[in-house]
Amino acid sequence: MNVPKNDWLMSLMAGCLLAATLLFGWVGAAMAGETSIRYFPSGPIYEYRWKLLELALAHVKADAGEFRLEPYAEEVTQNRGMLLLQSGAIDVIALGTNDERESRMRPIKIDILRGIVGFRLFVIRAADQGRIAQMDERSLRKQLTFGLNSQWADLPIMRANGFSVITSSTYENLFEMLSAARFDAFPRGLNEARRELDERKQIYPKLAIEQSKALYFPYPIYFWVHKDNVALAKTIERGLQLSLADGSFRKLFESYHAIEIATIRTEKRQVILLDNPVLPAGTAKPETSWWWPDAASRR
Repeated sequence: MNVPKNDWLMSLMAGCLLAATLLFGWVGAAMAGETSIRYFPSGPIYEYRWKLLELALAHVKADAGEFRLEPYAEEVTQNRGMLLLQSGAIDVIALGTNDERESRMRPIKIDILRGIVGFRLFVIRAADQGRIAQMDERSLRKQLTFGLNSQWADLPIMRANGFSVITSSTYENLFEMLSAARFDAFPRGLNEARRELDERKQIYPKLAIEQSKALYFPYPIYFWVHKDNVALAKTIERGLQLSLADGSFRKLFESYHAIEIATIRTEKRQVILLDNPVLPAGTAKPETSWWWPDAASRR
């Protein structure tokens, strides 16, 4: 009777060892100078996030070794990406925060986008410019329907602030739905809207950035790792802190967002301030001074 029991214990121990090796193997690899870090999401609008992670890791390579960043090969949803992080198939993701995410993953609580994603412009049909320009804040809530991805963390924020929202499970479909008048406006971050339209101007030539309005809500974007991967979290946090201290973090941010920074300082928009009820308790407000120096006077 003891033999099967011993076999079972040996199998269990081997399984635990394998799981630990898969999850924390990056530590030994880092010491050998050959760590590969798989990340999500990827694509042109996310390039800055991974250049920043590359910068942060370069600041700690003397202690942690060299890192090689690799995008996760498949196109997956945010929810799937989080599951893959929890399983060890992805090492780092970069997304906004809420209580659910903080319960399932480990955030590095340094806002990598300095609040800029929470400043929302509207992608609209160009023919609606005049109609929307005439609306006040109450009319926006009553007369406009917004489109969002069903898995995005900003969906409950918009609904909690009284906006009508319809959803799609895929990001790309939202442009098609807007063009087909399924809804009126697609709120996108200041750092996203123009880039996204430029990439699709041949497909959707009748879409445009609305010129008179913007929304703002506190919406920090963090790097996230597996809940148990404390070592990687500390490595990334130290790299970010060092890049903040020597100014290279800010230099990279400003180089990627120069057009948006220049634009917001010259445009005259009505900025509607929203609450973010999904922020975990104790979350620090984003520091927006790098790109929105007069923000404090509007709050």
